[in-house]
Amino acid sequence: MPPAGRARPRYAPARRRPGRIVVLASRFNENVTRRLLAGAEQCLRERGVAASRVDVVWVAGAWELPVVARAFAARGAHAVVALGAVIRGETRHFEIIADESARGLMAVAVTYGVPVGFGVLTCDTLEQALARSGGAAGNKGFEAAAAALDAAAARAGPGADSR
Repeated sequence: MPPAGRARPRYAPARRRPGRIVVLASRFNENVTRRLLAGAEQCLRERGVAASRVDVVWVAGAWELPVVARAFAARGAHAVVALGAVIRGETRHFEIIADESARGLMAVAVTYGVPVGFGVLTCDTLEQALARSGGAAGNKGFEAAAAALDAAAARAGPGADSR
């Protein structure tokens, strides 16, 4: 029992067999996002997530990630991993897509209480994107999947399995 006057902490019930892990991948800059996807899938395998629990869904671009993430969150996904690559061009389009996809994905996580691993690269050059998708700077797809699993475990409460 908590001390008098203090509320008991509330945690989402830990599930013995957590639900679906949804990995969303953007087709735009697919040469980069396929590498991010490989990193995310590697992370999920290493963390013991059964492939039968993972859905990989391709979307057109980073702009579409939030609306599709919202649909899966509303249907009870255990976690979502959003992967994309926005590379700066000559116009403001880069800032709009990068800012709004990030804002939209955060809104999904907060609104639905479903962890969303943010694996959307926002780079100045293709070389930077390649370095962050399995090159010298690691693989942000792997890191996004790990973050989503860790947040799902934290959300489930102490001692919960992150898978």
